[in-house]
Amino acid sequence: MTDACGAGKLREKLLFQRRAIVDDGLGNEQSGDWETKFTAAAELIPLKGGEPVLAARLTGVQPFIIRIRSCTAARAVSPAWRAVDARQQSRSFNITATVDPDNKNAWLDIMATQGVAT
Repeated sequence: MTDACGAGKLREKLLFQRRAIVDDGLGNEQSGDWETKFTAAAELIPLKGGEPVLAARLTGVQPFIIRIRSCTAARAVSPAWRAVDARQQSRSFNITATVDPDNKNAWLDIMATQGVAT
């Protein structure tokens, strides 16, 4: 049987970023600029059906599943992160959830939306 997940489908290159925590000079921490933590080859799977997906698309938001190989850095991804297309830096994805689809720690499916403010 063929593998549903394969390296040949990982055609996109994404930068995974999170905001830096910086000191404001008075001893308080605040959010800084986005920092790239790692880069990964990814498969972008646009979601097409279902009432919530269609409603989101009408408002200019496109939900995606981002599939990447699992690694230590990738398992740290949370909704506080974002993914940016390395080839087109103006294209960014807000991460909403991360799932290990087969519980084998081989792949991660990351739910994300494109078209919302970061």
